[in-house]
Amino acid sequence: MPVDPATLLAFVVTILALVLSVGPDTLVIIRYTMSSGPRTGFATVMGVQLGLFTHTALAAVGISLVIASSAIAFKTIAIAGAAYLVWLGVQGFRSGLINVEAMTQGREVTPLKGLRDALLTNLLNPKVIILFLALMPNFVDPARGRIWLQLVTLGVALFVVNVAWQIGVMLLADRARVWLGRPSVQRTVSWSTSAVLFVFAGGLLIDHVI
Repeated sequence: MPVDPATLLAFVVTILALVLSVGPDTLVIIRYTMSSGPRTGFATVMGVQLGLFTHTALAAVGISLVIASSAIAFKTIAIAGAAYLVWLGVQGFRSGLINVEAMTQGREVTPLKGLRDALLTNLLNPKVIILFLALMPNFVDPARGRIWLQLVTLGVALFVVNVAWQIGVMLLADRARVWLGRPSVQRTVSWSTSAVLFVFAGGLLIDHVI
């Protein structure tokens, strides 16, 4: 086994605290599931996992280290990520102002759009890069060799924990659609999640740019 079982267990316990915290990925999953149903919600969950696999691949070949070592590259990613979160937030405010009943008239989010938005939200989040650069190396044992395989193993463990939690979130959001589908409630949720996305965007800029 590439990673010692005890080390792998310690890693899983550690990332549980990170996965259970609400972040941009979770907010996008909740919003799209509520507005467009479980198919789009599931596609959004898979978009997040595709982003995690991409980060795993980059970390395995050392590209993430190059990005983190370049202040310009890292700040560029932070700015792009913040801009994308702001764009998603503006979309949420607009949908709330337009009237959520329009969702039944062809305005629902498609599974492909859900996957794309979740993928970009994950890829453009510098904190995910920090996860792979600052956390994972602590669970890699150079003496065991094949460091890239150890990183891939840890990435798969992160995927399993993350997908289990986010599918649960998606199913709960879908079951709440009847109550949350009322225009007034939908508008409140849409505006609230948009405001939180703006806060996350500001946090990215404060932490990594300013």
